[in-house]
Amino acid sequence: RNFESIEQISDLVAQIHALRTPHLLVAIDHEGGRVQRFHEGFTRLPPAAVYQNIFKQSEDKGRECTEIAGWIMAAELRAIGVDFSFAPVLDLAHGVSGVIGDRAFHSKPEVVSTLAYAFMRGMLSAGMHAVGKHFPGHGGVVEDSHHALPVDNRSFDIILRQDLVPFERMIRNHLSAIMPAHVIYDQVDDKPAGYSSFWLQTVLRERLNFHGVIFSDDLTMEAACIAGGYPERAEQALAAGCDMVLVCNHPDGAAEVLDHLNDYSNPASQMRLMRMHGKEGVSREELLASYRWKQATEMIKLPDENPWYEMDI
Repeated sequence: RNFESIEQISDLVAQIHALRTPHLLVAIDHEGGRVQRFHEGFTRLPPAAVYQNIFKQSEDKGRECTEIAGWIMAAELRAIGVDFSFAPVLDLAHGVSGVIGDRAFHSKPEVVSTLAYAFMRGMLSAGMHAVGKHFPGHGGVVEDSHHALPVDNRSFDIILRQDLVPFERMIRNHLSAIMPAHVIYDQVDDKPAGYSSFWLQTVLRERLNFHGVIFSDDLTMEAACIAGGYPERAEQALAAGCDMVLVCNHPDGAAEVLDHLNDYSNPASQMRLMRMHGKEGVSREELLASYRWKQATEMIKLPDENPWYEMDI
């Protein structure tokens, strides 16, 4: 929200990285569509849902376009020093969640898995790790967890056969990090997934054999309030199995958490988090001058400029 220029962001990231070694991680929500934080000077990326129409007409073309989008997103962010983006979304488009909506690749878990893997391949080729969200799936509830506490009444078996499939397949393909949902699955546990050791330990770590980073979703969201104040929210998320907690929209709350966790240490989490550092990439000047970037941005034009993107969702 305080974005002014490419130079401002680049300088800010460089100053943050210079504070310590290994450097602090800098991350952003930059998926494309409605969730793209930087605009001026960055390629405007379509929402994930548009790739399903390309995929429907040509599976090869769908995978190619999705991989290119992942590469552009990651390459442009790495060129200003940002380590990673919280993407891609692995939720299914069940047609009931407005907050997910066109952020989901498809309603079918197999297609979501295919396109999300292509997007991750693009990110990795630009030197950026991927973060799959919102485990075990936010697409089956109407409520927006930013403003309410959603409750999903489906059974574990249904979630396992549907929403968990993209997470399982991406984990097998070496997904680096996952973000759980602030959603209660009341047939499974009485806590939101981000505060649930059942979801994060029993299912994610043990059943799905996930060894990467677990980031909490933003603890300033309304659904996170069930745990109490900001220190209590952070404590419960960490106790459930999160490696890092996010306090994104409340500076005073973030300060409370930092003070409360002053003596906190988890060497295993630190080792996992160190893997999230961005790989060395090209400078912004080199990127914008490259044939690959020019070709990619031409291919990934917005829906009103490219007939491939006629949406059917």
